Amino acid sequence: MQPEPQDRLVRADAFSSEERAAVYRAIETRRDVRDQFLPKPLPDDVIVRLLAAAHNAPSVGFMQPWNFIVVRDEEKRSAAHRAFQRANEEAALMFEGPARDTYRSLKLEGIRKAPVSICVTCDPTRAGKVVLGRTHNPRMDAFSTVCAVQNLWLAARAEGVGVGWVSIFHERDIKAVLGIPDHIEIIAWLCLGYVDTLYSEPELAVKGWRQRLPLDELVFNDAWGVRPDE
Repeated sequence: MQPEPQDRLVRADAFSSEERAAVYRAIETRRDVRDQFLPKPLPDDVIVRLLAAAHNAPSVGFMQPWNFIVVRDEEKRSAAHRAFQRANEEAALMFEGPARDTYRSLKLEGIRKAPVSICVTCDPTRAGKVVLGRTHNPRMDAFSTVCAVQNLWLAARAEGVGVGWVSIFHERDIKAVLGIPDHIEIIAWLCLGYVDTLYSEPELAVKGWRQRLPLDELVFNDAWGVRPDE
């Protein structure tokens, strides 16, 4: 095997303390925005930077299975919101007692209030039938696309842009709105826009839906169930 040409390599030095702090700040303060979007338009150059960040995500077999549908059209966003409302009422009925009341109290108006949405999709045929790294787990294309979503989300936090992930809809309804082919999988409908403030903790924790699990309860050593201190 020939050695790698030096002009194709970059040093793997650690970031400076300031750079590291910025990365961790983006991770720790990222929030799912549901209702706090401002009507201020999102500039095209910011959208392009966010999409570039998403496109720089890792993907198994370098298949890059994602596409990004930027949705600004008011009619299409209204149709998507109607699909969400139908599914959201179905979801509310799946909960019982106080949980149903709490669920219905959550404001989930991002599709209507955010100035732009991005539908992130996954094409399982992008790299052919046999893909390096996907030979034994066919869902690796979808997992790769989720990495693109996370990249976009963290870049958005650095840009001061709020993001909300809408997952409550029947896929067939959104495919009909956007003309998405049958074989394409919808991974995320993301609402994007500027916000004045973010919750200091995840909104669902602030509003009592669930609390963050302690990290030390989730880490095992060498085998399932073996705690680091055992």
